[in-house]
Amino acid sequence: MASDEITAPASGAADTAGGARRRPWRTIGLVVAAVVLFDILALVAVPPFPKGGTAGDPCAFPVCFIEGTLEFPPPHVVWDLDPANPLPSVSRETPLVIGFHPSITNSLLTMWIVMAVVLLVAFVAARRLRAVPGGLQNLVEWGYEGLQNWALSNGGRAAVSHIPIFAAFFLLILFGNWSGLVPPIGRTELLRAPTSDLNVTIGLALVAFTYFEYQGFRANGLGGYLGKFFPLGEFRKGVGAGAVALFVGLIELMLEFVKPVTLSLRLFGNIYGGEVALGVITALTLAILPIAVIGLEVLLNFVQALIFSTLTLMFTLVAVQSHHEEDHPRPATAPGPAQAAATAH
Repeated sequence: MASDEITAPASGAADTAGGARRRPWRTIGLVVAAVVLFDILALVAVPPFPKGGTAGDPCAFPVCFIEGTLEFPPPHVVWDLDPANPLPSVSRETPLVIGFHPSITNSLLTMWIVMAVVLLVAFVAARRLRAVPGGLQNLVEWGYEGLQNWALSNGGRAAVSHIPIFAAFFLLILFGNWSGLVPPIGRTELLRAPTSDLNVTIGLALVAFTYFEYQGFRANGLGGYLGKFFPLGEFRKGVGAGAVALFVGLIELMLEFVKPVTLSLRLFGNIYGGEVALGVITALTLAILPIAVIGLEVLLNFVQALIFSTLTLMFTLVAVQSHHEEDHPRPATAPGPAQAAATAH
């Protein structure tokens, strides 16, 4: 009897563990089946059609299928604020058009939606703070503490005052990246992932550039900050030392203006390239491989948001560092007998 009583719970625990092991695979199978079914229904209900054509026009596989899932880098204009002077349309036969045109694009509209969602979640989580947090408050606090620990581990105590801008950049870019993986964003002309538009990434990079340059001038003053790039005081050590220091300073000045370019192009290239790869694979293989690509894109989009925000934080910390702090201090030496006696007195 005792043996039976001991064996039964053990058998039940084994069955529970086996069920727990099978449950993730069952969930993955259901997700794959749902995506395949969704893609088949979308293909039947809304078949692809040539760019510039209308629904129902014949579409040859695979070229037309691929082009039907892609969008050119210039965003679609949802609301034209200057209809009297429209920009020319862009296609494979026309070059990329660069200009300034007041309009509300699909990427800008999507970014506003993402911003509204993030702000709404933050407002709801902070509206009723409790000593024992609920689910939403606990999730928000966990996310912010994770970002805070990351910023402090990379920038030290100097990064404390810049954690809010670091977290804001990370959250906006992260959810902007992930929005492109959620239908109907990217499946309709009215909505598009914000960071797949070069105009948006350039805007984010210019905001970051303005922030860390302002912090540099604010921390060091006009003369102190410009002294990093024009170290004219080094000429006191000789013409050669001054010329070398000035040459290095001018290189650093040019690199300052390269920073927003690299920030914007890296983010745009990775997100837009991921959309192109996902669109091509979806058109050719329907569903199975796109699921794996979506999983990879979730990770890469997270990494790109972290890279942009972390680089902004690091550029800010470099900007606020004074020119004298960059010099390595002399190693401390043990005091001699005379110095020890003087210190004692």
